Amino acid sequence: MTLFNEHGVEGVSPLATEVSRSTVRCSLRFSQSVSSSVSPDDQQLGSAMAAFSTSSSRPYHIVIFGASGFTGQFVVEEVARTASEGPKGNLKWAVAGRNRTKLEKVVEQAAGALSKPELKSEVDILIADVGDPDSLAAMCKQAVIVLSCVGPFLESMQLNYHDQAAEKGVYIVGSCGFDSIPADIGVIYTRDQFKGTLTSIESFLTASAGPEGGCIHDGTWQSAIYGLADSNKLRSLRKKFGHKPLPVVGTKIKRRGTLFYSNELQQYAIPFMGSDPSVVKRTQRYLNEELNESPVQYGAYVGVGGISNIFKLVFAGLMFFFLVKFSFGRNLLMKFPEFFSFGFFSKEGPTRKQMEGASFRFIFLGEGYTEGSDPSEGKPNGKIRTLVKGPEAGYVATPIAMVQAALTMLNESDSLPKTGGVYTPGATFAKTTIVDRLNKHGIQFSVL
Repeated sequence: MTLFNEHGVEGVSPLATEVSRSTVRCSLRFSQSVSSSVSPDDQQLGSAMAAFSTSSSRPYHIVIFGASGFTGQFVVEEVARTASEGPKGNLKWAVAGRNRTKLEKVVEQAAGALSKPELKSEVDILIADVGDPDSLAAMCKQAVIVLSCVGPFLESMQLNYHDQAAEKGVYIVGSCGFDSIPADIGVIYTRDQFKGTLTSIESFLTASAGPEGGCIHDGTWQSAIYGLADSNKLRSLRKKFGHKPLPVVGTKIKRRGTLFYSNELQQYAIPFMGSDPSVVKRTQRYLNEELNESPVQYGAYVGVGGISNIFKLVFAGLMFFFLVKFSFGRNLLMKFPEFFSFGFFSKEGPTRKQMEGASFRFIFLGEGYTEGSDPSEGKPNGKIRTLVKGPEAGYVATPIAMVQAALTMLNESDSLPKTGGVYTPGATFAKTTIVDRLNKHGIQFSVL
C-alpha cells in the first residue's frame, strides 16, 4: 500500500481510500477524500479493473482513520449502519487513530446510538499517528480503503503524487463529503438529464436550521483560518500545473456580482468561496481531456438571507480577513470562534437535535443546446433545472457521501477510471451508480 501524507509517499502497497478534511479560503469545506487501491498483479491497465477485495494480509474493506474526531465519530456510525451493503453483503472494517481509549469510546457510542452492542467486539482498533510514518504504513497495509478524516490539500496531492499513484494502482479521491459530492455529482447528473449539449450550470446553495438552531464544529473554522492564511500558496500551486484554459462551448457564462438578490432563492446571495468551483473545474478538465466529453462551465453561489445577515457577514468577513493575516489575529480567531462568527462556529459543535433539524438544498440551473442544435451557432435554446437536497450538511450528509463513495468503489470497480491517480468525485464516479446509492440514503437528486 502507498500512503500519501505530509511526509511524502511511503513505500507500503497500494492505498485504497483517503479522506482529507481541509478548507480553501474562508469558507466551509468538508473535503473528505477517498482513495482505493488494487495490487499491481491484479491491475490490467486499459481494461476492466479487478475488484477491490480483502485478503489474509489485508483483512479490512474499510479503515476509518481519525475516527475519534468530531466528523469521524459520525463516519463510524454511518459505516456501521450500512455494513450490509459491502461486497457480498458483508463489510469488514476497523477504526484507527492515536488514542485507543478515545477510539473505544467512539465505537461504544456508535453501538449505543444504533442499538448494535456487537460492534464493541466486532470492530477492531488500530493505532496510527500522522507523526509516525511506520504506523501509517502498518495501518494502510491492512486496508483496501482508508477513509481518512485528516489530510492535505488535494491539489497539492494531484501535483506531487498523481503519476506515482497511477503507477502503483492507487486511487485518491478528494472532496467526497458535502464539499463536493452534491456539487460535482450534481453537475454531472444535470448534464446527463439534459437532452442535448449542456454548456453551463449555475448552482445555488441554501442551508436551513431546525427549531433547535445550529452551528458548525470549530475544527472547520480552524481549517478555514489556515486555508485563508495559505491562500497565496494555493494560487502559486495552481500555476504549477500549467493547464491550458478549458474550451468554452456555446455562450460564455456570465458571472454574477459579489452580492446580489437571487430570484431563484428569493434572498441575497454571494459567490460560493469553498472548494466546489475548483473541484468541478478539475472534473470537467478530466472529462474533456481524458474522455473527450464537452466541458460544462460552472458558477457557484450561496444564499445568505436578508439584510440583517448581510451586515453580520460583512462585519465578520472584514474582521476575519484582517485578523487572519497575523499570528496574533489567528490565535484570537481560534480562541473565540463563537464571537467572531456570530455563533456560527463553536468548540462543542452541533448537538444531535440540531443536526436532526437541519438540511440543505442545491438548485442547479443549466443551459445548453437541444438535440440537433449546433452549439457553435446562436444562443442556448434549452434549459434544465435540477435539485440536490439532503440532511444536515457537515455531520450527516458528509458521512453518507463519504461512505457511499467507498462502497461504490468496492462494488463497482469496473466503472472507475482505468488507472489509479488523484481524482475528483466527478472524475471517479461519473460512470457509476453513485446517484442511485445516494438517493437511497437521503441525498436526493431530481429534475424540477
